[in-house]
Formats: sequence, C-alpha cells, structure tokens
Amino acid sequence: MTEFRRKYGAPLWHLSLLLGCFAVTGWIALRLAGEPTAWRMLLWFIGAVIAHDLFLFPLYALVDRALRAKLGGAGGRSALNHVRVPALASGLLLLVYLPGILGLGGDTYTAATGLTPQPLLARWLVVSAAIFAGSAVLYALRRRRLRAGVDIGGPAD
Repeated sequence: MTEFRRKYGAPLWHLSLLLGCFAVTGWIALRLAGEPTAWRMLLWFIGAVIAHDLFLFPLYALVDRALRAKLGGAGGRSALNHVRVPALASGLLLLVYLPGILGLGGDTYTAATGLTPQPLLARWLVVSAAIFAGSAVLYALRRRRLRAGVDIGGPAD
C-alpha cells in the first residue's frame, strides 16, 4: 500500500473517489448524448469555464489577496472568512438568479410560478445583505467571547 501511495501520490481512497466521479460524469454524458439540446448545455458549460478561469478567478483572487494584506495576522484570517463565506453564498445566489434578474426567460418564469421576475434583484440584494449582516454579527460575537476569555485569563476558543 505504501508503494502505491508513493507511485500514485495520494491514498487509494482518492483514486477510488476520482474513478467514481468519472463514472458519474460518463453516465451523465451518455444520458445527454441523445438530448437534442445537449450542444447548448455543452456550450454554456464551456462558456462558464472560460468566464470563470479567465475573468472571475483572477478577480476574486485579487480581492482576496487585497483583503489578506489589509487584515493580516491570525485575527485577520478569521475576519476574512467572515467575508469569504457570505460572498460565496451571495455569488452563488446571483449565479442562480441572474437570468431572472436580467429578465431572461421572464415568460417561462411567469408561466411556471405565476409571478413576475421584476422583484428578483431586490430580493437578491436583501438576502445578500442579510447573509453579510449575519456573518458580521457572528464575527462580533466571536470577538467578544474571545476578548472576554482573554480578559478573565481563561482559554480562548
């Protein structure tokens, strides 16, 4: 087993998990092979990969680096995570609701839900603000607990 790990570079469970992922991906590809709109899904996927790798990743890596430089230290890492997690959640929600926010597929949305897509932007902004506010409150509570633990000489979690 040690010889396998040395040659492969990772434990056996890693290879097993990777092969399972390839099996699921292959099954999905076979299911989509007969689909008449499969090329549109493939085009969307390739576009999303290109947009992420060429534009979004460098952008949020730059923002993350700037925040790390500004916050610095161990306490800064904790604060940075309280920005990263809500930003990720807000970004994922934007990705899911962006077509509706941009007004694309409004007729389909209205036919499926009986509602109009106009309030989606305002709702996304409110939910994003609530996520960031919740994270800020959690960070403040953790800082307060840490300071209280340090002030009384007890261990800080």
